[in-house]
Amino acid sequence: MAFRLLKDEVARRLPAGRFAHVLRVAETAVILADRFGEDKEKAETAALLHDVAKAMPKEELRQIVEEEGDPARVLGYHHELWHGPAGAVISHKEFGITDADILAAVRFHTTGRAGMSGLEKLIFTADMIEPGRTFPGAEKLREEARHSLDAAVLACSAHNLQYLAGVRAAIHPDTLRCYNDSLL
Repeated sequence: MAFRLLKDEVARRLPAGRFAHVLRVAETAVILADRFGEDKEKAETAALLHDVAKAMPKEELRQIVEEEGDPARVLGYHHELWHGPAGAVISHKEFGITDADILAAVRFHTTGRAGMSGLEKLIFTADMIEPGRTFPGAEKLREEARHSLDAAVLACSAHNLQYLAGVRAAIHPDTLRCYNDSLL
């Protein structure tokens, strides 16, 4: 699918505020790809698709993830995690994306995971540091991403763990694995 058509279709599926976030993530991902020697076109495509399922009703997300056998094992965790795996399925089935790296970047952009590719790291980081993010500590994460993608992933995963522990939310095992892998 041509990039312009893909962008229009993603815009149609999301509220304006969420689509604005997606565009900022895409812009940030391209900057990071340029900085760290990753494929800018793949980064922009993965970023554009990362939240394609975000506005879907919870039960539709559940159905998509269940039909795929829950490969990321997210159904036992907060439903906010479900849109990543569902988005990867939609990216493949409805948009014809076959690049495994793009699909993994969409699938794991919320949790991260051990052994992420450079593209997965870019999308995981770009989603957290895009200019519209104003949470406490966002600027520190942006600073890490100016120097090292691996340092940014470690900082982002540490931030996720601290936040989730602070609100007493269950932590997905891939988030823990991402953090631990980033330490090595």
